[in-house]
Amino acid sequence: MTAPTIDEAARSVADPKAYADETRIHAALTQLRRAAPVAHVDAPRYNPFWAVTKHADIMTVERANNLFTNAPRPVLMTAQEEELQAAAQIRTLIHMDDPEHRVMRAVALDWFRPKALKAMKERIDELARIHVDKLRDAGRECDFVQEVAVNFPLFVIMSLLGVPESDLPRMLELTQELVGSQDSEFQRSTSPDEQMAALLDMFEYFSTLAARRRDRPTGDMASTIANAVVNGEPLGDIDVVSYYALIATAGHDTTTSTISGGFQALIEHPEERRRLTDDLDLMPTATEEMIRWVTPVKAFMRTAAEDTELGGVPIAAGDSLLLSYVSGNRDEDAFTDPFRFDVSREINKHVAFGFGVHFCLGAALARMEVNSFFTELLPRLKDVEPAGDPELTATTFVGGLKHLPIRYTLI
Repeated sequence: MTAPTIDEAARSVADPKAYADETRIHAALTQLRRAAPVAHVDAPRYNPFWAVTKHADIMTVERANNLFTNAPRPVLMTAQEEELQAAAQIRTLIHMDDPEHRVMRAVALDWFRPKALKAMKERIDELARIHVDKLRDAGRECDFVQEVAVNFPLFVIMSLLGVPESDLPRMLELTQELVGSQDSEFQRSTSPDEQMAALLDMFEYFSTLAARRRDRPTGDMASTIANAVVNGEPLGDIDVVSYYALIATAGHDTTTSTISGGFQALIEHPEERRRLTDDLDLMPTATEEMIRWVTPVKAFMRTAAEDTELGGVPIAAGDSLLLSYVSGNRDEDAFTDPFRFDVSREINKHVAFGFGVHFCLGAALARMEVNSFFTELLPRLKDVEPAGDPELTATTFVGGLKHLPIRYTLI
């Protein structure tokens, strides 16, 4: 097999199917890091952009949030999808820059501070125990992703928002349609208009929730957001439901992917699984390694506010840059032996949560969920092996395993 050209490797970052083939995407990103760490990408259906694949360059962009802005193109989408989102006036935290971003982020910030998370830990540990019990009761075989991993984080984030348990199947369907919009198994349709309809369905659900929380606040995060006052004015309807949608999708699918991919890594590296099982004090470093290994958010976009350069490459004002977190987290210059899964990796400055002012709002919650789940699972896991081929989601934004058939013994 001949190696892809630089242009072919660069276009891989805009191909959802490439992320469903880890060998292919990592080969392309490794080639880009070595030969063209800031590579121009001109892919069919997409507006052009620069792919940034080195950890150091990603950090440079993340630190310079005034020079490299989130607006108007925070996520890689086709040109048609960008037009549809702009027309729908979608405005979440990832679409905003300071000072608006800082003010809007503060609306829900208290829910993710250490005091609030400490109060939540008992509930998260309880939910971890419930879902490991479900895994035990399922028998000796299951699809770990669809039967366990999608449900635990969804219960956590919906409990935080205050969504009733009876609505969880509907929320699962909507979040999978949205985050899986590039995957044939989960997408509602190949039509961008139909895919936008899935987002509008979620917005309709959350509009009803917002109206209820304004009429009768219940002390949950949904009430906090619905009744927030920003710059002396109540938060507008589109901002409230956009906030809900971001919390629901980002707080669910990213953690699902980390738990699923982390478990796959432990299955494929039994010596690391034994180390962690024998010494649960390694769980904090193991959690960070799982997050680095999986990198559930594949990339974010930034736009240059003025003429500049990055890695010696001239970048014009208005040019868009894709920050490849997947590549940054396998950068040989940033990590010792980056393709080795190591539950005790101590120097682990991964970029899976981003960096700087846009650092993931729910990072500490995600870490707590991963820690709680595997702290409950591993001491009860007697054996585990694959029961079929794992499958990854086709995506250019958020994703990971969608199927992980396993055979196991659990007490």
